[in-house]
Amino acid sequence: MDINAKIKEQLDSSPVLLYMKGNPTFPQCGFSSQAVAVLKHCEAEFATVNIFEEPEIREALKVYSNWPTYPQLYVKGELIGGCDIITEMYESGELQEILKEVKAN
Repeated sequence: MDINAKIKEQLDSSPVLLYMKGNPTFPQCGFSSQAVAVLKHCEAEFATVNIFEEPEIREALKVYSNWPTYPQLYVKGELIGGCDIITEMYESGELQEILKEVKAN
């Protein structure tokens, strides 16, 4: 399977997917930790991919998403953004609305 197909398969496997450094129990950077905290505050069900365990994904996803940093949050296969954007959307209530739509489907 080529790497873009693998990324697509991962995105299709969960409506809310966070590519992060580490995992929700042991985030390995402050930005990943903050992204997990925001999603937990939203009571979101989400899957994660630890980019340290999948170095080929780590590099390919930057090209796939045209987004150079991590974490990267995807909802329904669409890139929402990184930590700053996730936090801003949470503070404005926009993230909660997007996540509610996912739960309703």
